[in-house]
Amino acid sequence: METTPPLTLVFATHNANKVAEVQALLGPRYAVKSLTDIGCHEDIVEDAPTLEGNARIKARHVVEHYGMDCFADDTGLEIAALAGAPGVLSARYAGSDKDPEANMDRVLAELAGAADRSAQFRTAICLIQAGEERLIEGVCTGQILSARSGAQGFGYDPIFQPDGEQRSFAEMTTAEKNAISHRGRAVRQMVAHLKEVAE
Repeated sequence: METTPPLTLVFATHNANKVAEVQALLGPRYAVKSLTDIGCHEDIVEDAPTLEGNARIKARHVVEHYGMDCFADDTGLEIAALAGAPGVLSARYAGSDKDPEANMDRVLAELAGAADRSAQFRTAICLIQAGEERLIEGVCTGQILSARSGAQGFGYDPIFQPDGEQRSFAEMTTAEKNAISHRGRAVRQMVAHLKEVAE
């Protein structure tokens, strides 16, 4: 019996852990490759004013220059009291060197004394497969804590407490975080779509 070769899908990231996470969700029907795997080392400038725009820039770059199906994601923290900031600037909120500690310091300073600390993490995924472009979104709502708590995760995880939880993202295991996180939700939607397409 002939086995169907896996469909190659590029994840527009150099992060091997993120690639492995998606590969585990998709199973053997897909072979997920990183930008490193396909030899894409050029700097892809993410200068769109929205998360969706940045995800689209990365996915289209791979399709146009490497001719391979691809998906890309961009994530932002959107804080109600800051009119949705830092949003698309989340990684560079305190400066271009992308220092997560400085980013958290700026958010905590700007929210000092604020009554409304509601916020949400939002992930936008752009998937381009067989020439068709699809946008997928995952959201996790919560609150900004008044101080850091926990040492796991990355980015703003120590100051974000998801709704319904007594812990910050940084106090959860990776599996616990993925079960409820914005990125986890977006990726699971994409996986469900891809499995449907592959059948």
